[in-house]
Amino acid sequence: MLKSAISFGTTLILLCYVSVIHADQIQLRDYCPPGFEKQQNQCKLRSLYQMYSSLQGQGVGGLKTALPSYRDGFSPEQIDLGRYLFFDPLLSKNRDMACSSCHQTTKGFSDGLPRSIGANGEELSRAAPSLWNVAFLKSFFWDGHAHSLEEQMQGPLFSEKEMANTPENLMKNLRANKEYKRLFKQAFPTSKQIELNDVYLSLAAFESSLISLNSRYDQYAHGFHEALNDKEVQGLNIFRSFVARCAECHTPPLFTNQQIAVIGAPDPDGLSFDPGAQIPLNDPLFRGGFKVPSLRNINRTAPYMHSGKFSTLGEVAAFYTGGRGHAVPEGEKLYLHWHIWEPNLSDEELDRIVDFLQTLTDESFMPQIPEQVPSGLKAVYDY
Repeated sequence: MLKSAISFGTTLILLCYVSVIHADQIQLRDYCPPGFEKQQNQCKLRSLYQMYSSLQGQGVGGLKTALPSYRDGFSPEQIDLGRYLFFDPLLSKNRDMACSSCHQTTKGFSDGLPRSIGANGEELSRAAPSLWNVAFLKSFFWDGHAHSLEEQMQGPLFSEKEMANTPENLMKNLRANKEYKRLFKQAFPTSKQIELNDVYLSLAAFESSLISLNSRYDQYAHGFHEALNDKEVQGLNIFRSFVARCAECHTPPLFTNQQIAVIGAPDPDGLSFDPGAQIPLNDPLFRGGFKVPSLRNINRTAPYMHSGKFSTLGEVAAFYTGGRGHAVPEGEKLYLHWHIWEPNLSDEELDRIVDFLQTLTDESFMPQIPEQVPSGLKAVYDY
């Protein structure tokens, strides 16, 4: 009798243990992130900006301007798998870096550094750009040399200076992990095993869910004029004016026209001149040219410019009113964008522009940071 009781008790303990283990297993979400509607297991973007056509809001910086084309239609499971991959250091060679190392949630999905730090503790050549609203972008990196999120992510994943991994090692580590094998099967039920393209697509799915379109500016643009105070409205009007001309490149609603622009921004002291887009385009007309960045959540992503030269938004605004070509290094002949001229804005006007830029902050769709990642390693959070 005692023996049977012990046997029953042991069995009960084992059953409870198995139950706990099962309960702790990571389960991919079967629902879409905020801002998306689930249709036939695809997450479709929903935004008030979809009500507008490109003909509406014409003029410099029109408020009711339509969104450009964008990526959506990923499954909830693919998006959620990408979320786990994004924070997992298993994706790096030394298992100490993740995508979130350089794209931190509290810093506008940048890293708060003038130039990012790579795998060997070395400073990289450029700053980490924000990932908010990358679903709308047509090119990636400061010089625009990548043309899809899948192409972009292979740069940091496999660069010896960044995450330093290789495709072979990445596949080996993921395929050896039971949790990832189970989760990839949920997200890609027709795949026989984990494939590189599934990794790329999952990360692209997650990054495409990082939507920021509900700032106080957006509320104002959609008709709630009390969302901005008088100084902020003044800043908006200066921003849109034919004097400042900010909106001609930083075009709503994304606050970028997605073009390469040569503006003559200086590099930090001690660094050689960065030729920028001249290299991938093989065109001297674009020497010193860089992508026009979005201004969404701009107050979270200091320092600014491709090299992190400017510490504050006030410094950036002052640069633009400093006169055409005033910061171009001696001996460099640059073909400056024709919008870069001499607006001669007053200090008060510059302050109003900065006031307005603060209204572009919206992190209401911030994704949840996973408490654990499938590899069992420590998830990489903000430093």
